[in-house]
Amino acid sequence: MKKSLFQLCSLVLVGLLPMSVYAHHPVEMTGFAAGTLHPLTGLDHLLAMVAVGLWASQIGKKALWTLPSSFIIAMVLGALLPIMGVAIPYVETGILLSVLVLGGLVATALPMAFSIAIVSCFAVFHGYAHGAETSALSASYIAGFVLSTAILQAMGVMTGVALRQLQFEKITRFAGSAIAMTGMYFVFA
Repeated sequence: MKKSLFQLCSLVLVGLLPMSVYAHHPVEMTGFAAGTLHPLTGLDHLLAMVAVGLWASQIGKKALWTLPSSFIIAMVLGALLPIMGVAIPYVETGILLSVLVLGGLVATALPMAFSIAIVSCFAVFHGYAHGAETSALSASYIAGFVLSTAILQAMGVMTGVALRQLQFEKITRFAGSAIAMTGMYFVFA
């Protein structure tokens, strides 16, 4: 049992190592590949997605699917805003604050109240960044970032559920603290 937990944590940590802080592609890519890579190439996006999954696992029951689903729906809507000519100020600040706040919510294990509203609000910033940072917003691009987001959130949910079953909830809260501290660094650096 301890060996599988170690392997799971190691896999998650190795997955985080090569990430840069912001999700910007060195070469303009389009379509599914670009959409898939966008959430995976920025530590800010990655941490927020995993935090949503961890928080959902702490709340449990319906939150296991409603919290991640709410994030994805609001993120897709946010991605459509730039092509509709809607500008959102302070997008990067909103994304960085999402890491801080979502990490803090995991660290404190707050209950479901307002969780969908909080997650959806931050998801709009993430979605807007996805939509604004491509010259060719398409259904395949959207499908790509939705898939990556869902995978990252599922990693958070599965990790949180596994830790709960092993009675290691404190590790989940510690992960939330680490995410929040990273978010604080992002915001104030």
